[in-house]
Amino acid sequence: MIRTSLMTTLKMGTALAALTAASPLFAQGSGTPPADAPANPQTDEQRAAAANAAATEASSQGDQNIVVTARRRPEILKDVPIAVTAYTGESLERQGALDITALSDTTPNVTFETSRGTNTTLTAFIRGVGQQDPVAGFEAGVGLYLDDIYLNRPQAAVLEIYDVERIEVLRGPQGTLYGRNTIGGAIKYVTRRLPDRPSFSATGRLGTHRQADLILSGSAPILGDAVKIGGSIARLSHDGFGDNLNIRGLSNYNQDVWAARGTLELAPGPGISIRFTGDYTRDKSNPRNGHRLIPGLLSGAPVLGNVYDTQAGLNTPRQDIKAYGGAMHAEFDLGGDLTLKDIMGYRHDRTATPIDFDALPAADVDVPAIYTNHQFSNELQLLYEGKQIQSVIGLYYLSASAQNIFDVILATTSPVALPGLTASTFGHVNTETFAGFADFTYKASDLISLSVGGRYTSDRRRATVIRKNLLFGASPALGGTGVQLGALTSDFRGEKRFNEFTPRASISFFPDPDNTLYASWSKGFKGGGFDPRGLSTAAPDLNGNGVREPSEIFDYFLFDPEKVTSYEVGYKASLLDRRLRFALAAFYADYRNVQVPGSVGAIIGGVPTFVGVTTNAGKANMKGIEAEWVATLARGFAGGGSHINFSGTLGYLDAKYKQFITNVGGPSTATTVRGPFDVAAYRRIQNTPKWTMSGTLDMAVPVAGGDLDFSTTLSWRSKTFQFETPSPFLDQPGYSLWDAHLVWTSPDDRFTIGLHGKNLTNKRYITSGYQFLAVDPVTGVPLRAANGNVIPSLGKEGVVTTFYGNPRQVFLSLGVKF
Repeated sequence: MIRTSLMTTLKMGTALAALTAASPLFAQGSGTPPADAPANPQTDEQRAAAANAAATEASSQGDQNIVVTARRRPEILKDVPIAVTAYTGESLERQGALDITALSDTTPNVTFETSRGTNTTLTAFIRGVGQQDPVAGFEAGVGLYLDDIYLNRPQAAVLEIYDVERIEVLRGPQGTLYGRNTIGGAIKYVTRRLPDRPSFSATGRLGTHRQADLILSGSAPILGDAVKIGGSIARLSHDGFGDNLNIRGLSNYNQDVWAARGTLELAPGPGISIRFTGDYTRDKSNPRNGHRLIPGLLSGAPVLGNVYDTQAGLNTPRQDIKAYGGAMHAEFDLGGDLTLKDIMGYRHDRTATPIDFDALPAADVDVPAIYTNHQFSNELQLLYEGKQIQSVIGLYYLSASAQNIFDVILATTSPVALPGLTASTFGHVNTETFAGFADFTYKASDLISLSVGGRYTSDRRRATVIRKNLLFGASPALGGTGVQLGALTSDFRGEKRFNEFTPRASISFFPDPDNTLYASWSKGFKGGGFDPRGLSTAAPDLNGNGVREPSEIFDYFLFDPEKVTSYEVGYKASLLDRRLRFALAAFYADYRNVQVPGSVGAIIGGVPTFVGVTTNAGKANMKGIEAEWVATLARGFAGGGSHINFSGTLGYLDAKYKQFITNVGGPSTATTVRGPFDVAAYRRIQNTPKWTMSGTLDMAVPVAGGDLDFSTTLSWRSKTFQFETPSPFLDQPGYSLWDAHLVWTSPDDRFTIGLHGKNLTNKRYITSGYQFLAVDPVTGVPLRAANGNVIPSLGKEGVVTTFYGNPRQVFLSLGVKF
């Protein structure tokens, strides 16, 4: 009787849920694996791949059996007590997704975008938590995992989508199983496993802006199932969306990328699987320069008519990004439901990029930069898969080095007596992390499952920051001829260890196989560090003795760890003969010590420069709802796998600072203390719109013996603030994007032909930008001179520079498999 009453109550809420829920993929049903699926999958990822291959076959009947490894073991998505959105590689290909930023349109409460001035650096925010600054001292609040290898830095992290098994987006703190810096969530990028028979595939794309992409993949078994080898190579290119009007022949927003992956899979004995992978990316695209929103205050240069055009003058060093890595995944069946895993990886990347902040020919806030990162990690896991108890116990180690050298060229700003004035910064941060973790799930009965887990993390940061003023241009390390002026302005070395225990607990309730309810509580942690843009001569003299003490300088460079406590309840279901599949989640998060990096213009000792200013905002709260659905409106109406589906997503996020204490400096000096002030009422959570939503209509009908699939997606997000301080120039009002796709697949799944249109209304929307203006120290409102012009805080032209999302793109895709 109790169970019947519960089911009646749940089904009464179905109509309301159908109006508010949405998801690209849901996990129900079953199917038979296609021919290229592994015949006898051994590893967790192989089992997940086989199940999802079956789902692809079954999808012609409007059914999907999506299996994820969000909790480090294969599970049906519906049964996972976490807010997860999952995409299969096949669905991403049908949607014409080019890189992981495309997931932002159809995943609730997330923002994934290419960072300012690059093609390859990732800015990721989930539920209001992330990190926009890519310099060495700051690390992402969203963990990105490439085949379970954590990518410690955002450079070279805008991963292109090819040879993808699936991508999972986990929302909320994942500190138990995913470790450091997953305080906002995690992105799992999982590449395809090799099939049991020889295979070859080719995909080509031709489109507007002279887009020309080619992806070739092949694999073959050697010595039966004992050895398999495979690889892929990708060439991705298009012309710019605009031009650099100052440098002849230099297009803006172009793409020039080569990428490759290789895989070696070994099965030397029963219950043993070893997988070696490697990847390489080379991006030689032109510098991605911004568009000014105000005329040049010194030169009078007008605002350009095309938002993708620029007049930037900096082109040194030549933009060049190299990234590569290798990994080993070993899995051993120990018997007795025990499995041992070892996941080892190494990564290296180097990004050379010229960033012209003022986007004008003058050397006025020009920033040549080189970022270099490398890391080694190793993770051991012991898994137990019993009938009532499942568990994961592990140890994790990471050694990472992040280094950057960049200059801020202020030649136009400097007095005549200081020709070619440049502020040069070298920052080097070493991170060493040890962690132990455990997660246990106890199936108390067919109705109830309990999960508890915890992770202890110890982060050690060692930082070196060297700053100096130069004359006659940029540093020799960046291709310049600058020479040092006077003594070092920063010569800082610091070390600090941050320790934290992050627990998690959840309870799941299964009234029947088609319904899951859950409630969870978790904590997240992101380690502190040292600001690599800090200026020792700008450190406050807190004791007023006229001397900056070493402890005062240390505290000035240091910022504290972020912490979050999150509460979540959710409901996942498959109803009406699996015609309606949805997931609902409601959450509340208490976010403390939010790391807010930034920099401001200042005059130190009569010399114009910039000062790194990092604030630990006191408190913020995030609360909201998320909904995902797939509704089958019709199926089988034209025979075969014909169907009409309507899917969508809805995210609502009320994110607010509750306390934001700052000692605010004036526009002309970094040492004037006017605080402390609580400016929470005037600050906003950046990159976090209040509303995100999307709707997709998908229809498939048999045509010419194959399947013709038509889909169209309309996505919308409300106003987005680029920085904590609102900007009337940079903040993007709400906007919508419209995509459409038409794909025909041959009867044997061997050939595909697709026509894809993205941003069909050609919407212009701001994704990021720079602003260096004198502002009211509390409200952030730009200050203006008597003539009405804004007042620059750094440089003389005034820096209000924006970057935009891609314009309309239409392309034809051709695919073949053997």
